[in-house]
Amino acid sequence: MPSSYHIIIKKDYASAIIEDLQKLEAVEVIPESDITVPQWQIDEVLKRKDYYQQHPEELIGWEDALKMLNAE
Repeated sequence: MPSSYHIIIKKDYASAIIEDLQKLEAVEVIPESDITVPQWQIDEVLKRKDYYQQHPEELIGWEDALKMLNAE
């Protein structure tokens, strides 16, 4: 089952490793210009942003979110 990852290459030697993986057809490099966000996702983010700007009392802090995740 293929997985997709977005990565930032920080070291020159890592670029060489990526190039070797491309030669082995283990990875496919997709130019950033080819990556698009579907309009429905943009619309949903804007909708939620507007909602929470109007209802800030419904927001929770990061620490509370982590507690909720760890409680499950």
